[in-house]
Amino acid sequence: MTLPELPAQPELLKAILEPLLDDFLFWFARAEQLLTQESIDFLAPEEQAELCQRLATATAEVRSTQALFKAMGGNVGIEVATMKPWHALVTECWQIGARWRREQAQQSLPEESQ
Repeated sequence: MTLPELPAQPELLKAILEPLLDDFLFWFARAEQLLTQESIDFLAPEEQAELCQRLATATAEVRSTQALFKAMGGNVGIEVATMKPWHALVTECWQIGARWRREQAQQSLPEESQ
């Protein structure tokens, strides 16, 4: 059984995809800022550099996707398979950020509380 073709819904695509792409860029920028401006003791320098490189690559991919989306007037979708690695990277960065914040909070507690 085949599914009927759905009419293009640029308003729906625009309402969903534009903010999603902006969110990816926001979280990639926050993660890059954390990695480049703070000391992340639980990441080896090589791991940190590799993560920064993946962030730079993903940022370039999202920016290219945004440009294509805008050039097509919002009449183009994005495959879930394309966005899946971006989502995984955001999740990985959230986990690193959460761990870093927990460790910072523990270090700021008075010694007797630790």
